[in-house]
Amino acid sequence: MKNRRFLSLFLILALFVSSMPFAMASGTFEVDARAALLVDEGTGEILYEKNCHEHNYPASITKVMTALLTLEAVDAGLLTLDQEVTASEGAFDNLAADGSTANIKPGETMSVENLLNCMLIVSANEATHILAEAVSGSVENFVVKMNERAEQLGCKDTYFANPSGLHNDRHYSSAWDIYLITREAMKHETFTEICSRKAYTVPETNLSKARELHSTNYLISTWRTGWPGYYYADARGIKTGSTPEAGYCLVASAVRGSRTLISVVLGAERVKLENGTNETRSFTETIRLFDHGFDDFKRMTLLDTEEFICEVPVELSSEANYVVVHPAEEIERMVPADLTLEALTRTVNLHSETVDAPIAAGDELGTITIGYEGVEYGTVPLLALNDVSASWLLTKQREVTEFLAKPWVKLAAIGAAALIVGLVVLRAVSVSRSKRYSRTRGGYSYSGYRGRRKR
Repeated sequence: MKNRRFLSLFLILALFVSSMPFAMASGTFEVDARAALLVDEGTGEILYEKNCHEHNYPASITKVMTALLTLEAVDAGLLTLDQEVTASEGAFDNLAADGSTANIKPGETMSVENLLNCMLIVSANEATHILAEAVSGSVENFVVKMNERAEQLGCKDTYFANPSGLHNDRHYSSAWDIYLITREAMKHETFTEICSRKAYTVPETNLSKARELHSTNYLISTWRTGWPGYYYADARGIKTGSTPEAGYCLVASAVRGSRTLISVVLGAERVKLENGTNETRSFTETIRLFDHGFDDFKRMTLLDTEEFICEVPVELSSEANYVVVHPAEEIERMVPADLTLEALTRTVNLHSETVDAPIAAGDELGTITIGYEGVEYGTVPLLALNDVSASWLLTKQREVTEFLAKPWVKLAAIGAAALIVGLVVLRAVSVSRSKRYSRTRGGYSYSGYRGRRKR
């Protein structure tokens, strides 16, 4: 019973671990930022993390959540992308005079899609307030919705105080939470399309001529910096952010072949190099992360369902002494590029050392865990490969043996034996006494009383 309880606990823990995002060994690789994260988008596996649950100021990366809620409102039929929205006077309240802007004016009318372009390409703060009012009626109501949606997405280290990311001591997030929000936003084609644009022309409005927007993301556009060292051919956006308190931040994605990576860098610095140029390390560290993910990792099948793992001894069968087990499912993971199958560790845990027939193909007989240098890549059940029938004779012999081994049967047998011995002894004593009595009567004669003798 204790073994069964232990086994159940083990399986629960194994299932819990296997459901978690998988952290990969990253050796001596280190990112120069307060927090960083690199995730394989296709599998959700973590290729690198540094302080990914630590609270940090997200700056304008906040706008990813604003875009997500706007696009979800479009999906719900509350807005349309071509719907014209007029900027209210109140939409410009509490905006920093030196903050990012697309020079939208109160009373100016612009489509929802163009407001999204202004917000995501040049990080226009006023566009966030205009969209917030369009979605929820007020900025305050929209902020409530932002926090509710963050909680729904599983964000545990996030609190939004505004839709733009302008500094507020109570406005924070984490690299992991930003990844969760961005991953959800990337499900919307409009979001990924806008974030990947190097430039965009906003058509003429009622208060402005056509305006040209150029991305603040140096990975996809060097228009603002003029330095080609930031450009990364595989990059596909996503959003920059910076304030004095937050430092330089960037959430980005990159595609190479069939793989897509998502990175988050928070709290990077801008440093002056020896040649006198300034280097914004949110970009250079993101490039290093992407190169690390693409070059130092590969996707590999670590365990195949067709593999025969081991033979499990079988009892109560006359047709087979063992049954072969195989994995219930394959394990395929992102692993270090130089890893070989021979270097992996395989830990087999059988439910019992032997198994009783009958056995059906597909019966779970244990688990196998694949790992490397202390990192577990996954645990899957081990299944019987084929049926094994039970022998009627061997089964009955086992039943008799188990019946006779029961404590009460043993006690009953001892009692019966004692009773038999007692009866035998009693019989022997009775016979012995009977024989002595018979000998006494045969050795003496008795005469009857004949009256008093006369003198």
